[in-house]
Amino acid sequence: MLHSLDTLAEPTAAKAGLRLGDQAYAALEELIVTAALPPGSLWSEAALSERTGIGRTPVREALQRLAADHLVILLRRHGIKITEVLGAEQLLVLDARRELERLVSVCAARRATRAEREAHVRSAVELREAGERRDPLLYLRVHFALKRFTCECARNPYATRALSPLHALSRRFFYVHWDRFGDLMEVARVHADLAEAIGRGDEAGASACCDTMTDYAVAFTRKIILE
Repeated sequence: MLHSLDTLAEPTAAKAGLRLGDQAYAALEELIVTAALPPGSLWSEAALSERTGIGRTPVREALQRLAADHLVILLRRHGIKITEVLGAEQLLVLDARRELERLVSVCAARRATRAEREAHVRSAVELREAGERRDPLLYLRVHFALKRFTCECARNPYATRALSPLHALSRRFFYVHWDRFGDLMEVARVHADLAEAIGRGDEAGASACCDTMTDYAVAFTRKIILE
């Protein structure tokens, strides 16, 4: 059953063990990248505090981080503006992601435990199933959850920290344009192939699949720009 954007945009702040600032960041990032807070919209700190159910001080802290991640613009005396989604900027994001994504994928293929490799293989199955069901929102949820997991398996916190805001920007771009996916089975196949390469511990295969994945994302972004 196709998930709605409203369902996917439910705040995820209530995570045990996270400090309030981190909870606010997680909740607001989710609302932004799923476009529940629309690109270009203006908000007050009080409104965002009410939306997340978290106090204004943690929200203010989270907004500083989100501004550094290029997801919001802090306007003096005018509130908070959610940044626009621009195809040309997404191409720059993908330029940076290409190198970092390859590094993380190869490191994950090299360093993942047996259980982590098996989890990658299971995720590949879920990606292919999402493609077969023509469910783009389910695909995006599985895909970006897998991205976070792969970063953990790479055991390189510096690369993970650099990739995190780029993933958020890419995630938002694809959520905004989810209804314009062409062959979702092909999209899912490309990403499932990468997950399976990591699951096999195939570093060369992971590198090659990663480049194929980025090429596909670049082609999709250019298609959006030209439409």
